[in-house]
Amino acid sequence: MKIAVIGGTGLIGSQVVKILNAGGHEAVPHSPSSGLDLISGAGLAEALAGADAVVNLSNSPTFDDASPAFFRTSMDNMLAAAKTAGVGHAVILSIVGAELVPDLVYYRAKVLQEDILKAGPIPYSVVRVTQFFEFVDAVLSWTADENTVRLPATLVQPMASAEVAQAVADVTVGSPLLGTRNYAGPDVFPLDELGRITLAAHDDKRTVVTDDTAGMFAAAKGDALIAKEGTVIVKTSYREWLAR
Repeated sequence: MKIAVIGGTGLIGSQVVKILNAGGHEAVPHSPSSGLDLISGAGLAEALAGADAVVNLSNSPTFDDASPAFFRTSMDNMLAAAKTAGVGHAVILSIVGAELVPDLVYYRAKVLQEDILKAGPIPYSVVRVTQFFEFVDAVLSWTADENTVRLPATLVQPMASAEVAQAVADVTVGSPLLGTRNYAGPDVFPLDELGRITLAAHDDKRTVVTDDTAGMFAAAKGDALIAKEGTVIVKTSYREWLAR
């Protein structure tokens, strides 16, 4: 298969390209650095020419009120170009439980992206995953000072980016799901506990303070972000990943 990987130079995209090419497919990464502009549409026709499938791993440059417009325009442009090019499968990466966190505009924007794909002209698959292990440090930094890290006790079930990439690659080379497949890590943590585990692993002496108003994930209530029935549970645990 020839597969266009939009966002193919990022954390997930670069791994997806390697997995697909190692499997004998022709995966070609596309990004602004290669001349692709999803908002203007520049480079889309060239990127999708001859492609059997397209994987869209692009992301909004911000998590704020601008994100819905980014996903609407980028998806409209991608689907129109994919239809013209005769692409037979369109895949996007989304977030487990996104529709259950309506107070986060970025999560609403990801649901919008899914809805546009589902209503579009291309056979599709939505891959939903939980938060990446690689982003935990960034999450801690949002609400940290030199002495403390303030985190809510929001339940999370994170997974390694390598297993996210494998999930995307596996779905891409299969038949279109015409639906959604969910993936999650093997362990559920309150986010504040995850913060303590992370700081201890880094020998970081700061204190985690439980604050259910702190940071973006404070908007997620109950079990919104953890695995639902039918979710594929991947193997790598957070502690195993940290130990590497």
